[in-house]
Amino acid sequence: MLDLYDPDSYVGAPPHAVLAELRRTQPVYFQEMSGEPGYWAVLKHADVVHVAREPNLFSTSEGGVMLENLEPAQLDMMRNMLLAMDPPRHVDYRRPIAPRFKARVIAGMEEQIRGICREIMATAAEQGDVEFVHDVTSALPSRVIGQLMGLPADDLPFIHRLAEMNTSGQDADYAADVSQGTIDMAMYAIQFAAVRREEAPREDLTTLLLETDFNGQYMTDIDFGSFFVQLVTAGNDTTKTMLSSGLRALLDHPDQLADLRADRSLVPGAVEEILRYENPLHYFRRTATADTKLRDVDISAGDKVVMFYTSANRDEDVFDDSQRFDIRRSPNPHLSFGIAEHFCLGVHLARLEGRVFFEELLATFPTIELTGEPVRIRSNLNNALKSLPVKLAR
Repeated sequence: MLDLYDPDSYVGAPPHAVLAELRRTQPVYFQEMSGEPGYWAVLKHADVVHVAREPNLFSTSEGGVMLENLEPAQLDMMRNMLLAMDPPRHVDYRRPIAPRFKARVIAGMEEQIRGICREIMATAAEQGDVEFVHDVTSALPSRVIGQLMGLPADDLPFIHRLAEMNTSGQDADYAADVSQGTIDMAMYAIQFAAVRREEAPREDLTTLLLETDFNGQYMTDIDFGSFFVQLVTAGNDTTKTMLSSGLRALLDHPDQLADLRADRSLVPGAVEEILRYENPLHYFRRTATADTKLRDVDISAGDKVVMFYTSANRDEDVFDDSQRFDIRRSPNPHLSFGIAEHFCLGVHLARLEGRVFFEELLATFPTIELTGEPVRIRSNLNNALKSLPVKLAR
């Protein structure tokens, strides 16, 4: 059987045929790991939803969200990220900032995001032949999150590089140490917070985080560092992945790309199908806090339980012709944004960025052609391309 933990198993493509067979025969599948306890890979859509909806039974804070057990200091830092907080602390920290990410508020950013996209397209048009992942898609989420947080524009390329390291550290082109990007980004954020505390408040997310009373506690600079790592990584690298993997899926399905060009009203549905078909992250981990059962499998307290989105998003019980890319798919209850307690805070922003980006890309370039073989990141976490060579022609 294929090793689901081995990052090499994902270099060519996600192992969708193997996952389909496991959904049929062993939908709660135990994967061994070398040097530490293995994990239960939860492969069916309904079971992933069940795990997500039981945050006290399946904890994010107990062991973090990565497959690997972290050192105590690393785990403590992760626990200050929203994605690794259990109730009630998670609600205490999420509630004050959630209004900044509501659909109505994010919709007000459309003109700003469209302007950034048009600048990106103009630069790409001058180049013609581009490496789409880094020459085109990287700039949008970096600039948007930079404006939300009030980050210096000159720092954005450095921060983007760290965001890639956070999710792609298993690939030698990014980092030898999977934790280094997280540490370096947290240190940057700690220094940034110290500087901002000496300045006048601004109307941005950084001021909100530093000045908010989170149920009787204010963020220290170290707290801000951990929080910053999640917000920036989630808002940066995963969006870049959605945009670049989305173009690759459309190029692989030229009939649907043609339909999208003919009818731009299909773009929002296409973004949802890209998120289902090419979900940016393969998994998030939970840790069982008590003995329980999933289907007919006994789960013991302390066991790692992994919500495998790459499998759940192709579950035949939920999605008709689940291996087919279909920009008209409806309904499309994919789990790429999570569900329940930890449903993605930036969902409206990601959808807006995706819609506007593809609208501007298609409006600017009547011809988009692959000029070389796409290359995927070596990672069991990040379901992403690191190279997509294309020719963009007006």
